[in-house]
Amino acid sequence: MGFEPPQRLVRALGESYGDTAAGDWLARLPGLTEQALAAAGRGMTVERVAAPGGRSSLVLLVRDADGAPAALKLAPAGAAPELERAALAHWNGWGAVKLLASPDEAPAPEPAGGALLLERLHPEVSLRSLPEAKALLEAAGTVRRLWVEPPVGHAFETVAGRTGLRTDAMRASAAADPALEPLVSAALAAREELVAQSPEADLLLHGNFRQSKVLSGERAPWLTVGPEPVVGERAYDLARLVRDRVEDLIASPGGAVTARRRIKKLAEALDVDRERLHGWTLFRAVESGTRALAAGRRQEGEVTLEFAGWL
Repeated sequence: MGFEPPQRLVRALGESYGDTAAGDWLARLPGLTEQALAAAGRGMTVERVAAPGGRSSLVLLVRDADGAPAALKLAPAGAAPELERAALAHWNGWGAVKLLASPDEAPAPEPAGGALLLERLHPEVSLRSLPEAKALLEAAGTVRRLWVEPPVGHAFETVAGRTGLRTDAMRASAAADPALEPLVSAALAAREELVAQSPEADLLLHGNFRQSKVLSGERAPWLTVGPEPVVGERAYDLARLVRDRVEDLIASPGGAVTARRRIKKLAEALDVDRERLHGWTLFRAVESGTRALAAGRRQEGEVTLEFAGWL
């Protein structure tokens, strides 16, 4: 099957899994796509690749024999597509893209590489297309729908567990660059205090919620995509949203004030503890910034850490 994966995805997979493993999965994509289309049935055919796409999976825009549109998402096992499938099934279209079928549920000769058949949204229209104030309002209304009790016997990570896996890499970054040590220490101290005690029951969270993860749809005006589901407190889910459009914030003379105002607005709008949102925003920004630097994405890392410094 002739198509080229977006270069953004190729680079990101190389950073995440190494060039050899990433290249192996990318080389198998045509075969994996054929298997997924066959398992989905309905006479599915590929229209085109959704580009620029994401950093962890390939999304193909497809149609069935009757012309009904859908999206086929293919992801390597490291992206935990089975957990995304479980979260989308639990939400069942409430605030999120609807899972139409799971091609991987059918027997396949090569089960590696998850596949999800999803309702077709408008990948070119996300909340980032809206003015900032309107986008933040719509984002808050969308994410609140996702916060439900997780299914019984779920296999999702906890916030404490996921963030705990990332602390060693943050310490290593600080050791390699002593200038980062104060910021890393502050972020780690904030996390330790936050995970020690949470004032609310754990809920199912999107895990990577931001404006670009909310797309225009037909069934509902805005629906979220691409969850990295995790179970924990709501403030963790909002923390990534706070630093949306970070490049614009950095370029603005009032960026620091705007960032702190976002924390206040989101906390009040969604009845989330302001200090806990502040703490998780700090931790997630420092973790993302140091991870970007370690991967060689220097500009992204520096911008994110400058944002963290404002907090």
